[in-house]
Amino acid sequence: MPVLHLKAKPNARTTQLVVGPDGSITVRLKAPAHDGKANACLLAYLAEVFGVSKSSVTLLSGHTAPFKKVEITDLTEQAFQAALQPFRQ
Repeated sequence: MPVLHLKAKPNARTTQLVVGPDGSITVRLKAPAHDGKANACLLAYLAEVFGVSKSSVTLLSGHTAPFKKVEITDLTEQAFQAALQPFRQ
């Protein structure tokens, strides 16, 4: 079960995932950081990116902070790395 450490940036023009050269993960979210909308958008987007159900993506920490820890179940490490490959810069 991979655990993702990422930075979320709400109020972006589009929702997108970016993996930096140092391996850092940033997710730009179209949703505002209000009433949990950005977190819900983040979890739904990550489920879509990794091809798992929404219930397989859990926010472990960072509910009100930009830096978040997200667990993805039902995904092997190999599938996880393969899914991130298109987003690397």
